[in-house]
Amino acid sequence: MNFNTVKLVYFSPTGTTAKILNGIAEGFGANEIEQMDLTLPTADNLKPDGSKDEFVIFGVPVYEGRVSRTAIPRLRQLKADKTPAVVVVVYGNRDFEDALIELSDLTRELGFLPVAGGAFIGEHSFATANRQMANGRPDGQDIIAAKKFGSKIRAKLRTLGSIDEASIITLPGNTTYIDRDRSALADKSASTLDKDCTLCGECASICPVGAIIIEDTVKTDSQACILCNACVKNCSAGARVVDDPIVNKIANWVSKNFQARREPEIFI
Repeated sequence: MNFNTVKLVYFSPTGTTAKILNGIAEGFGANEIEQMDLTLPTADNLKPDGSKDEFVIFGVPVYEGRVSRTAIPRLRQLKADKTPAVVVVVYGNRDFEDALIELSDLTRELGFLPVAGGAFIGEHSFATANRQMANGRPDGQDIIAAKKFGSKIRAKLRTLGSIDEASIITLPGNTTYIDRDRSALADKSASTLDKDCTLCGECASICPVGAIIIEDTVKTDSQACILCNACVKNCSAGARVVDDPIVNKIANWVSKNFQARREPEIFI
């Protein structure tokens, strides 16, 4: 099987997942790369897309050891009929737990057939200059690993006469996924330092759930916020912050206990 076009489908608030997927596509050697970015609220009402005669790479960040809640309904708008796919999750150096197998199960439900899977590392959403949590990743080594993964996927597909010949990949994780207990983070959200804010509106434009409104001041819907920290990492004035005792306690624990560099894992 040969594919000259690769479609990248991703939810990537801070851009790390998109970087990994583009690295994989480059290593795959596609002549053309199509991007389907499901990050912004406009993706909530996509025109139903039927994926046929193409190759798709899916990518999502890991939240609470699972696929991002926000990404799931957006992914469900895609339909396929035995379309070969790759599933990729990106996590902040702690663990990807059940996210990869959950993404594989979801894509299968939609009619895709995963031929490979990967778990890569990206800078944790709670990372700061003073709180190291895979800061700066994916780095050069990660992109090289992504390209090598893409090359291996291409080699596998070339051995197949049809998608029916593809073996089912074995992925780590539990089919009874871990519970999402977000009670400790209920009503937690990023906030704005009014003295530093320029009301430029950048934070609102990149919020995946439309939780930010720009008026005389910046208002954040704490119920809607998913703590992806895209607004924090992209605020040029440094006016967006997440400074909550419980969030800080969790982030400091992760930073303290998961300093050792973890490397990408691939399954093919």
